[in-house]
Amino acid sequence: MNGIGTSVIGAGYWGTQLIRAAHSAPQLRLRWVCDLDRERAAGQLGRYSIVRVTDSLAQVLDDRQVQAVVVATPAATHAALGRAVLESGRHLLMEKPLCTRRDDALALVRLAETQGLVLMCDHTYCYSPPVRKIRELAATGQLGDLCSFDSARLNHGPIRTDVDAVWDLAPHDLSILDFVLPPGIRPTHVSACASDPLGTGRAHIAYLAIWLSNGALAHIRLSWLAPVKVRTTSIGGTRATLLWDDLAAHHRLTLHDRFGNADSPALPGQEPLQALLAEFAGAITEGREPLTDGMSGVRVLDLLHAVDRSLEQSGAPVLATTPAGALS
Repeated sequence: MNGIGTSVIGAGYWGTQLIRAAHSAPQLRLRWVCDLDRERAAGQLGRYSIVRVTDSLAQVLDDRQVQAVVVATPAATHAALGRAVLESGRHLLMEKPLCTRRDDALALVRLAETQGLVLMCDHTYCYSPPVRKIRELAATGQLGDLCSFDSARLNHGPIRTDVDAVWDLAPHDLSILDFVLPPGIRPTHVSACASDPLGTGRAHIAYLAIWLSNGALAHIRLSWLAPVKVRTTSIGGTRATLLWDDLAAHHRLTLHDRFGNADSPALPGQEPLQALLAEFAGAITEGREPLTDGMSGVRVLDLLHAVDRSLEQSGAPVLATTPAGALS
């Protein structure tokens, strides 16, 4: 049988999506689904599937036909699971965030380099047609010099108990920002404010400001308590402004020039998860770094920790990178 032998660890909400996509990806051959709840895992495969189910990671790693592992488990488990997968000699695709601690994330990056393995972050939005087009427009100078980045990611729930709204929602927008920034432009400082109107001890609403090295400002709004779902991003440049409404039925991407003209670039119809897995397989077979490599995960983690530090200091601006010697 052709395809890269692959296993998915975790059959929760996102694991279910990855199982479906891996099962149909022509570049992969799904061999195992591993979850502590075997019945839940089996329920994702159907009665006649030849994919095997287990609750044992060791059983997966004992299968020499498994060349790659996709991990979709809670973030607190990523460091240990990622280390086990890489030490066994398997390529790794890790759900966001890469880890909860910067030291653990860097350890995975170094381990993958030492082993000659692909370590890829599941920053799925970076593989969506609008974001790929935004990256192209920014890189080719069609927007001009970057002036602003403004995004809103608002939901009416679900309210999670394991993380706050920042760690739940912001990795999407932070990974998009990291992906589309032109070369040489990086975040320098972060300021954040948040609120917990329900008194649960976790932020439900947050506003992030991120200063960029060229003087531009990025602003991200996050909420679990919005009456309607909102997914919009505006990127302003000296030549044009780009508007992206991910929920729009038509013309999700619109480019406005400085003369009042508007254009909606054509976008391919490829599903982001299929593009993500195609990139994972391509990086493995071609022996190269994926577009969203381990260091992209470290950079997003740096920003998440910077948000936390700013919140602890009542919104004071803090460095966008984790200070040397910090435990995060």
